[in-house]
Amino acid sequence: MKRISLFGTVLALAACGGGEPAQEMDHDMATMTAEAPASGTVSAEMTTPEWLHVDHEARTVHMTITAGATEAKAYWNFNGGYDGNMTITVPEGYAVTIDFENNDPVMAHSMGIVAAAASFGAMLEPTSVFEGALTQNPTSMTDATMPGEKERVTFTAAAAGEYTMVCYIPGHAATGMWVRFNVSAEGEAGVQGGM
Repeated sequence: MKRISLFGTVLALAACGGGEPAQEMDHDMATMTAEAPASGTVSAEMTTPEWLHVDHEARTVHMTITAGATEAKAYWNFNGGYDGNMTITVPEGYAVTIDFENNDPVMAHSMGIVAAAASFGAMLEPTSVFEGALTQNPTSMTDATMPGEKERVTFTAAAAGEYTMVCYIPGHAATGMWVRFNVSAEGEAGVQGGM
């Protein structure tokens, strides 16, 4: 019985970055569990940041998505976006390539596109709405994209609609590691909100 308790404690510390003082950890968890905004798109002007490249002639989109791009949400963010405060929009039918990087100093992360939602449970099924839009070993804290690693995914944004980009590591999406990912039938592309 003691072994299980010790294992659970070690697992909990690893999931939180381990070794942080209790007061600091409480503050981080309070920040990370803030309520998610209502579903729908983020209201802001659509821009084209340097990490997003769209070629309408070739019908391709290339983007770099960085987990832990900033310290926001204790590094549990995509290009600084979290809790649905950023919307990435790509045109329907385009081939999308995402270079996924993990800049979190201590935690594994993953990335995939799922059906739109305003909140998530602790455990997500490691599937994606578009074939190929999922990093390797997405739920593993030891085999997902580790700190300093990069991974590339390529897929076709086959159906217009509202979706969500999430981290599948247990508890990450539930505490806010998700942004909106829309596919536009009108050919729109860009980013709203975020950092």
